[in-house]
Amino acid sequence: MAAETVLVVGGTGMLGRQVAEQLQARGKQVRALVRPTSNTEALTELRAELVTADLLKAETLRVALDGVDAVVTTAAGYTRHTAGDTIETDHSGNRNLADAAVAAGVRRLVFTSILNCHLARDVPHFWAKKLAEDYFEELGLPFVSLRPGAFVDYFGLSGGVDGFTAGRITAIGDVDVRFTRVYTPDLAANLAAAVDADVAPGERVDIGWDLAPTTRELTELASQILGRDLELTAVDLAQMRAPDMPEEAYRDFAAMFEFFLSGRYVADTTRQRQVFGAVPGAEETMRRRLAALGHVAAP
Repeated sequence: MAAETVLVVGGTGMLGRQVAEQLQARGKQVRALVRPTSNTEALTELRAELVTADLLKAETLRVALDGVDAVVTTAAGYTRHTAGDTIETDHSGNRNLADAAVAAGVRRLVFTSILNCHLARDVPHFWAKKLAEDYFEELGLPFVSLRPGAFVDYFGLSGGVDGFTAGRITAIGDVDVRFTRVYTPDLAANLAAAVDADVAPGERVDIGWDLAPTTRELTELASQILGRDLELTAVDLAQMRAPDMPEEAYRDFAAMFEFFLSGRYVADTTRQRQVFGAVPGAEETMRRRLAALGHVAAP
């Protein structure tokens, strides 16, 4: 019997590439949607099937979805990781994908959303995720939405500097507010597992850790694992703004950090535990992250 084909949208990104690996480990045939300008080297190494299409060009999606059993999308235009990307991908791009998935009779679409996006009307890219979920539901698309916290992959890394090596961690705003984090290898595993998970159509599942540490607590935890002190410095968002960051993007990210620091960015991991099993622990995950950076031995 031939392996089921899963289309990965956003597969050239850090998270999407890991999703493709996890799907292959589960015996799935991976097809990746790529754009003409995409760097496909990692996907080629995985021997994934590549199909050229663009979420903003609805007419290109039909071929990409032909014969596909399920879709996992990690695409996000608001990050502007690729030249020309905008938040429009998170609006019309997601709607185009949903329309095409329904037309193709896809069994399930797994959507990478954002924790508590339904509470964040003032954060444009958070709210775009909520609107996409609503559209999927109105359309009758069978989907499951995973709502992860902030990526700990970026913790301690700013301005191209590895703060763990330098001994200094720079954080934005109040370092004593709790908010949820995730590690992308764990999230990728959840997204791949969600293709066949026992969930109801339209479920939204929070994804996080066993606890939501403050930035100060996370820094102290990293210090303990490393066996040396780390200096923690809080700065204003404006100090971290890249010179070429558009004003619209800056306002979006400023609103995001305001939401982080509101105390409302904390996951309820009850359903996560029921669907995916044990929830990652903060200490164990931080140790794995530091090992991946080469600072400690792998656990």
